[in-house]
Amino acid sequence: MPHQEQPVARGPVPVPVPVPVPVIIQTDSRDKWSKKIDFLLSVIGFAVDLGNVWRFPYICYQNGGGAFLIPYVLMAVFGGVPLFYMELALGQFHRTGAISIWKHICPIFKGIGFAICIIALYVSFYYNTIIAWALFYFYSSFSSTLPWTSCDNAWNTENCTNYFGKDNVTWTNYSRSPAEEFYTRNVLELHESSGLGNVGVIRWQLMLCLFLIFTIVYFSLWKGVKTSGKVVWVTATLPYVVLFILLIRGATLPGAWRGVVFYLQPKWEKLQETSVWVDAAAQIFFSLGPGFGVLLALSSYNPFTNNCYRDAIVTSLVNCLTSFVSGFVIFTVLGYMAEQRHVNVEDVAKNKGPSLLFITYPEAIANMMGSTFFAIIFFVMMITLGLDSTFGGLEAIITAVMDEYPDFLSHRRELFVLGLVVVCFLGSLSTLTKGGAYVVKLLEEFGVGSSIIAVVFLEATAVSWFYGINRFSNDIKAMLGYTPGLFWKVCWVAISPAFLAYIIISSLLNPAPLTLFDYEFPDWSITVGYIIGMSSFMWIPIYMVYKLVWTPGSLKQRLAVCLRPERTLPDIHADTLGLTPVP
Repeated sequence: MPHQEQPVARGPVPVPVPVPVPVIIQTDSRDKWSKKIDFLLSVIGFAVDLGNVWRFPYICYQNGGGAFLIPYVLMAVFGGVPLFYMELALGQFHRTGAISIWKHICPIFKGIGFAICIIALYVSFYYNTIIAWALFYFYSSFSSTLPWTSCDNAWNTENCTNYFGKDNVTWTNYSRSPAEEFYTRNVLELHESSGLGNVGVIRWQLMLCLFLIFTIVYFSLWKGVKTSGKVVWVTATLPYVVLFILLIRGATLPGAWRGVVFYLQPKWEKLQETSVWVDAAAQIFFSLGPGFGVLLALSSYNPFTNNCYRDAIVTSLVNCLTSFVSGFVIFTVLGYMAEQRHVNVEDVAKNKGPSLLFITYPEAIANMMGSTFFAIIFFVMMITLGLDSTFGGLEAIITAVMDEYPDFLSHRRELFVLGLVVVCFLGSLSTLTKGGAYVVKLLEEFGVGSSIIAVVFLEATAVSWFYGINRFSNDIKAMLGYTPGLFWKVCWVAISPAFLAYIIISSLLNPAPLTLFDYEFPDWSITVGYIIGMSSFMWIPIYMVYKLVWTPGSLKQRLAVCLRPERTLPDIHADTLGLTPVP
């Protein structure tokens, strides 16, 4: 049929009505926090964990008391908080998890996301076992006389020495308190294991405790942030109530002032030691927790215009203040114990790590008036502190994997979370054996350790230097309406990566010997530890090679494609539509 021209209508040309552009760019299919406070409590709950209660007080007094606060604050301001802010901003802008976010930043670094997920798995293998120990103590606390009060139990030895309420008790290098023997011989049964070469059978009591922990975890995470956001109202706030009660009780104990003086008395000469600055950097890094993928995951469920800058400052301050106050809770009790033993505080404060929570503090509680009540609330606090961090760690894996494979997993979250919890439970079985404490120590040291610091170093470098600090600053401006100041840009480009490199180099040049109680880890176990550490980090270079090989074109073209980020929906809106979100 021949083409015929249509008659053109005469008259005024209608003016097109502009279609309003929504300011908040957020897909309806993605979960959202019900309330802002749900997000804040989740971030605080993740960052404030068991390490705040035991690690900071120990590191503080070991490295100069009050003088340690100087390197701690400096490392927080120039290293920890900028990395914390960076992760919250990245997650909120790109609205995706730790794996798929890299196609929007720098595709060749996508292996970082896989490494983060593997490290989070290793953490779940041992961290939940520590919570299971706390649950075992919680159950054992329901008695008129706490079982770690006396030396008259079946698990006690002739070295058991109870000095509370007694005079003229001789304390020797072979003496063991009732609390120590309860922990090592009844809870862990370490005496029936000769070491990592013979860890023994699984303790069914601990396996039952771990099963209950993972049951709580599953039903808190299976429906997404709408359920976990409600659970943290209890698990993130209850520890502060308990800390306040324990602080008041500790302050009223005889000898409490000795512990506080020992905790805060500055030793200025310590600041000349490199190890003090390394410990400060490592403490603030592991306390705030950037690099674990949790902050990326949690912030990805925020509205696009949420003020992530304010969130970073508030939650970082809460975290650091919690660590500081926890020191008073711990050291008032250590001062009391020193008073009872008639020794110096430093002789009581030798225990570190979980031993401070499972031996030293329970020992003091057992000899207080109302010991059963204080034991119950103390271990409830430990359980809730641990659960919050577990929620965050597993949510990082869940969000990362589901965002990477949305077509297959988007409607199967409950099944995927169930499968993940089962994998974590099975992976934890070796930590439930009679030598399980040795496995926990090995995983804690090598499964996380330098691996996660190296991962975050690459993450910070990729964002600042490959994605570009100007592009990242524009992303933040699109969300908040203003560009980050010069301080933040300098930290992201230079100071924070240098902060991480400093920790890595120092830990590699001065590795501390690995011991637990009187057991020295054999050389073969250290080799196994390095293999565990490399098993997560190796996916970064593997993916780089894979990406370069499978990308078509010349080497120059391949590098250009692998380093160039994809355009995102928020990126397009911010650049082409000139949005100015309200902070």
